[in-house]
Amino acid sequence: MTQDRLPQMVISIMLLAGFDVSERCNIRPRSFDLIAKKSDTLVIIKVAPHIDGVSADIARDLNLIARHLQATPLIVGERARDTELERGVVYIRYGLFALSPETLYDYFAEGLSPMVYASPGGLYVKIKGDLLREVRERSRMSLGDLASHLGVSRRTISKYESGMGTTLDIAIRLEELFSAQLVETIELVDYRSPEPEGPPESATGDVLVDLERMGMEIHAMRQAPFQALALFEKHTILTAYGTSQKVVKRASLIGNISQITKTFAMCVVTDYKKQKKIGKTLLIGEKHLHTLEDGSELIDMINE
Repeated sequence: MTQDRLPQMVISIMLLAGFDVSERCNIRPRSFDLIAKKSDTLVIIKVAPHIDGVSADIARDLNLIARHLQATPLIVGERARDTELERGVVYIRYGLFALSPETLYDYFAEGLSPMVYASPGGLYVKIKGDLLREVRERSRMSLGDLASHLGVSRRTISKYESGMGTTLDIAIRLEELFSAQLVETIELVDYRSPEPEGPPESATGDVLVDLERMGMEIHAMRQAPFQALALFEKHTILTAYGTSQKVVKRASLIGNISQITKTFAMCVVTDYKKQKKIGKTLLIGEKHLHTLEDGSELIDMINE
């Protein structure tokens, strides 16, 4: 598959499913490639032909952005290690869901939720523990009876009933034994990315320190097309900074992203003294930023 074909396939799937899709992010480094929105569902997508190529820094940014935008982070690819991603199977990369474009299509375009997830040792499903306990007791089977029937321990059955995953073979045998749908589907948009490990990184650099001085909460990015998320009251500002040559390329992109995500966009220009708008993005000189005393002043300027 060519370098552009997979991203274009993902864009086509999300458009077919009725989503508004952002411009494709072609600026490096990039922790995501697309953002798509439909009603209250916001999805941030990293396209990676080989999902093992998604680094810890990329996953960290993807997770952080998704948490603050109340979005679902997804990695879409074709291969993991030396095998192709299977249709209908969810893989895990740094705690984030990764899936094939076919699984993406099934979920968003056809409404078919995956049921299987990959984990060290093979493919697994999650059992509806409460339902398993209910049908077992209704059948007058003890933990020991069911354990003996399946060839596992009583403790394992107890763990199934507490929600532990199991192999496809065991799940099929359980469903055949009790004539019940015991496997839980995996709802991608209900997934919430894991809590970041450790304290948030301190803002560094004159621009981010200046924004903190103005009462903003700063979350620095490592691989995103913007260098920080700046939070002030109920507002989120996608923030890039640098020389005019560097940030002008980013201004249009982050402005488009801000429209999809219902946020603000700002580029702080280190070699520029005035302010102006490029689309929805505010360009403001670093020296002008220094003169602002409060985040509300900046919000007013973006809204003008």
